[in-house]
Amino acid sequence: MDTKHYRTLFISDVHLGSKAAKVDFLLEFLRVHEAETIILVGDIVDGWRLKRSWYWPQDCNDVVQKLLRKARKGTRIVYIPGNHDEFLRGFPGSHFGGIEVAERMIHETADGKRYLVLHGDEFDVVVRNARLLAYLGDWAYDTAIVINIGLAAIRRRLGMPYWSFSAWAKLQVKQAVNFIGEFQKVVAEEARRNHVDGVICGHIHHAVMEDIDGIHYINTGDWVESCTAIVEHHDGHFELISWGERIGAVKRDLKAISRDVPLAISMEPAEVTTTEAA
Repeated sequence: MDTKHYRTLFISDVHLGSKAAKVDFLLEFLRVHEAETIILVGDIVDGWRLKRSWYWPQDCNDVVQKLLRKARKGTRIVYIPGNHDEFLRGFPGSHFGGIEVAERMIHETADGKRYLVLHGDEFDVVVRNARLLAYLGDWAYDTAIVINIGLAAIRRRLGMPYWSFSAWAKLQVKQAVNFIGEFQKVVAEEARRNHVDGVICGHIHHAVMEDIDGIHYINTGDWVESCTAIVEHHDGHFELISWGERIGAVKRDLKAISRDVPLAISMEPAEVTTTEAA
């Protein structure tokens, strides 16, 4: 798989330290995607789960080392902490191994547009004002993820594509759908107050690019359910990459080849499922 080069790469909600984190998917993604700047938009490390029980396998170290290696080779990396890695919020302006820490930032694209970049949890009333309820919600989410892992294993054995039960379940709950809509509106309004063209955030694990009353709203998604990232091309336009879907397609093709099953498809890797915006 050829390496792709971009101006800027945005990733959030990896949740290193959680068994649900698809670290192998992320490592493969980072191996074949390079950028002049990488912006980590919060919840890269899951401090909440690490406090409950320590879980830090070698592949979590591999992600950290991969990012540090990119920084040593000249990639600018900015880490904007979220609520799960809020322990880093006490170090704005600090550098760790070449990685900058910032509370939020203004990103200017190649075509001169300005975007507010922040994690977004400060606009989540539950996280901000009802921490106990947030922890209970986190526990419920963990349960959905456990179900997700079991279903994913079964689907792999049957040769079926990757599908997220937890993402599907979230979108079936009316309150969750309403919350996503309200969150997007509030974050877009914050961008408007900052007199920028758009906003890039994470937090709600719902990757999307859309216009909200004249503000270009971008959510990076996550690496627990959907395995998505946002890239800025060298001409300034953004693209949403659904890496989980691509990897699933490639693995299915390779599995079929190894079994000598005739394939009526190209031997080239599957096309990336993307959404593009000018």
